[in-house]
Amino acid sequence: MYTFNSKEELAEWISRELIGTNEAMEIMDCSRQNIHLFVKNGKLVPVKDSGKERLFFRSDVLKRKEEASLYHRKNQ
Repeated sequence: MYTFNSKEELAEWISRELIGTNEAMEIMDCSRQNIHLFVKNGKLVPVKDSGKERLFFRSDVLKRKEEASLYHRKNQ
């Protein structure tokens, strides 16, 4: 569990640890449709889904990128 001593500390953590769909697309070098498929197939779980925008843990996106990279290397 996380504990924050101030709103500023919380805001800093959020800006460092949570990313939106656009940043996830940049990190994974993929389209919005691919992000949607990852979510639909349970391979990437959003922290928040407002319908227009999703928020993801940065670590989950980086993990998914690494898993995809390993899969592509294995199948070449």
